[in-house]
Amino acid sequence: MLNISKKSASCFVNFSRLQQMTNIQAEIYQKNLEIELLRLEKDAADVIHPSFLAQKCNALQNMNNHLEAVLKEKRSLRQRLLKPMCQENLPIEAVYHRYMVHLLELAVTFIERLENHLETIRNIPHLDENLKKMSKALAQMDILVTETEELAENILKWQEQQKEVSSCIPKILAEENYLHKHDAIMPSLPFTSKVHIQTVNAK
Repeated sequence: MLNISKKSASCFVNFSRLQQMTNIQAEIYQKNLEIELLRLEKDAADVIHPSFLAQKCNALQNMNNHLEAVLKEKRSLRQRLLKPMCQENLPIEAVYHRYMVHLLELAVTFIERLENHLETIRNIPHLDENLKKMSKALAQMDILVTETEELAENILKWQEQQKEVSSCIPKILAEENYLHKHDAIMPSLPFTSKVHIQTVNAK
């Protein structure tokens, strides 16, 4: 009986397990909250972290000092800006000289092409109209090309005909010379034979 009484009831065992699970869940929830807070601190570190705030305060203080100096020298700066900057050299550190050379080359190239760029910008509203004109010009060019090809074919045919005529001219001249020789011989022959020869020549 004493041994039986020492055994814990099953309901108390389940209750202790449930208590442990509840504690573990509470710890997990607490850890998740801490992780979320760390993430927020990381995301907002540049805003709320003391070191970043000190850097920003220093930058703002330097800017404030610069603005105060500008306001103090406002009159002299205004007079200097009103003067034309000619025959004056701007001091540039030697480290930046090669960059300035490249920058000047780019500036010269930009100034040279500025008018073309402005003309292109001005022509943008008339782009559709220019494209239509270009299409019409291309169509006319196609027509002219076709006519030129036909004219070239006709010229070649005419040249071939001229070659044929030129090749026939010596034969015609030879026949005429031959006929002239026969006409010179015929007067000495009787009348009947002359008529017969003229008939043959006519044929």
